[in-house]
Amino acid sequence: MSTGFFEQFIVILGAAVLAIAIFRRIQLPPILAYIFVGLSLGPSVLGIVENSPTIHLLSELGVVFLLFMLGLEFSLPRMLAMRKVVLGMGSLQVVITSAALVAISLLVGLDFTTALVVAGALALSSTALVTRELIRQNELEQPHGRISLGILLFQDLAAVFFLILIPTLQGGQNVDSDQLILALLEGGFLLVVLLVFGRTILPLLFHEVAHSRSAELFVLTSLVAALAAAWLTHAAGLSMALGGFLAGMMLGESHYKHQLEADIRPFRDLLLGLFFVSVGTQLDLNALLEHWYWILLASVALLILKTLTVFISAFPLHTDKGEALRAGLCLSQGGEFGFALLALAFSHQLLDAELNAVVVATIIVTMILTPVLISSGEKVSRTIFKRPKGNNQQIEPMSPHALEEYGRELDDHVLICGYGRVGQILTRFLDPLHIPYVVIDSDPVRVREAGLAGEQIFYGDCRQTDLLEALGANRARLLILTFPEYDVSLSAVRKLRKRFRDIPVLVRTKDDSGLQALQDLGVTEVIPEALEGSLMLVSHVLTLLDISSDEIENSINRVRAERYQLLHGYYHGLRSRKTDAKGAPSLLLHAVPLSDQSFAVDKVLADLNLGSLGVDVESIRRDNRSRHHPPDTLQLKSGDIIVLRGSARDVETAEAYLLGGRRFHYSPGEKP
Repeated sequence: MSTGFFEQFIVILGAAVLAIAIFRRIQLPPILAYIFVGLSLGPSVLGIVENSPTIHLLSELGVVFLLFMLGLEFSLPRMLAMRKVVLGMGSLQVVITSAALVAISLLVGLDFTTALVVAGALALSSTALVTRELIRQNELEQPHGRISLGILLFQDLAAVFFLILIPTLQGGQNVDSDQLILALLEGGFLLVVLLVFGRTILPLLFHEVAHSRSAELFVLTSLVAALAAAWLTHAAGLSMALGGFLAGMMLGESHYKHQLEADIRPFRDLLLGLFFVSVGTQLDLNALLEHWYWILLASVALLILKTLTVFISAFPLHTDKGEALRAGLCLSQGGEFGFALLALAFSHQLLDAELNAVVVATIIVTMILTPVLISSGEKVSRTIFKRPKGNNQQIEPMSPHALEEYGRELDDHVLICGYGRVGQILTRFLDPLHIPYVVIDSDPVRVREAGLAGEQIFYGDCRQTDLLEALGANRARLLILTFPEYDVSLSAVRKLRKRFRDIPVLVRTKDDSGLQALQDLGVTEVIPEALEGSLMLVSHVLTLLDISSDEIENSINRVRAERYQLLHGYYHGLRSRKTDAKGAPSLLLHAVPLSDQSFAVDKVLADLNLGSLGVDVESIRRDNRSRHHPPDTLQLKSGDIIVLRGSARDVETAEAYLLGGRRFHYSPGEKP
């Protein structure tokens, strides 16, 4: 089936949207979704997408932008600070893994050039996948996380070396050392030239562009800088991706780094998606089905080999064996740079389609298994080295029995659940006032750091009421929930109120969307940050307007005493959302002017019973004066403007009733 580029592009984008949505649901990275799209639409399955030169060029530009972003993130000071791990463990891991993979490839009958390509592709791990999983599991700052990050930094440099190496292998079965040295010298020369240019000319250029305050010009300049460097390295016979990396390095230390990242990311994501689709189109489904046992064998062998090489590389630095093993499990997979190197080698005809399909499939299988390996790393390490829980520098929740000794001394104290930004600010005020407090938090790193600093903090989940009781919750003066997530606070309050009915509970929330639900559960006070921030702004405004401090304090205290009723709702505009982030209706303010023909004219508010329609009367404007919270005995007149507060649907219903006298009828159980 022959289709034009535009039709192929539309089909790719549509299939990618569907595939990414499905893959995210099953906790798989988008990279694999793109490859699946390429395989499904490629020549070996549906045959809709062909390996056209245009798609190949766009996909290669995606790799350029990937390396450009990598160059932006590359930090020489950071590398020097971690030099023992980066240059020591990182170099050992890449060299040992590559040597072992070359030897294995030669044993299975591959020539040396092909073996070197395969070794380079499989020796590198997935920076994006590993860092995402370590951050998700709060392990990035733990010893094995820092080891993994250091080795990944060196692997990024190794990827640049392989990008220089692969083009020099074209057309030969042996590595031409003279050609390789020449390519390295060319790469080094270009690096010096681009760095000098980047440190002198580019800052001046971007300074002028930034002063123009034109977003379009800044984006265009960023693209030209990346693509010009890619063209320069391509003209020198090297990889275009190398030029992207060098351009990123030039701009990585500038003041424009973060703006460049934001501008380039959409182009990178789209073009890199095309690259991974093109990788998928190169896969031969028949070859995959025919060699599935080789793929499984290669995947298991790669996982074991890379785990062992990282473990062995840690010995010179006297790293803890358990942490070294966990780092090995983190880095045992192939990565996105492996795809880039294989695509480059395939375009230079350094490996055939069948071998390319097997190696790409091996990387995919190992990437799929990575989240499981990282999450089970602590358990595997503890089992192999026969260590009890907690000896791997992990913090385990203390049992209620272990807390009883400490809890007996606590009385009339404050119990703080959550030690993030808000919890820490609270303790800084309680400590000088000599008010006793104890903190529970579920972040092991934070608990360890705060504990070393002398804070009275324990690791655990505040929804475990046994732990709270052991810490004297029945004798506590106040219990504070500082979590930003409303769902966590709501779940905690439900369990707390079943066990501790009398203890005062204060809950911090981001906004007032869940205020009523928390109050219904018996929370003593709910502090919405957004509303309190508004009150702070009001107090400063009134102070600058020379309003007395007593009057300001009385006004703000009145709002708080009324549970922020004055602050609920707002006048919505074109960009306003009628629902919050959870899909619940937002409270809106809406003005309804009454004319002579309006049904509500000459009616008393009490008779209208607007509360039954789910709205409140915020104010009534009459004779250019607003009257807030009018009494129910007030009679409405023509010309009055009634300000209603409620959800969008309820406000519309009430407006129709005020103007036309018609009440909508709802099905049973449906709230008006």
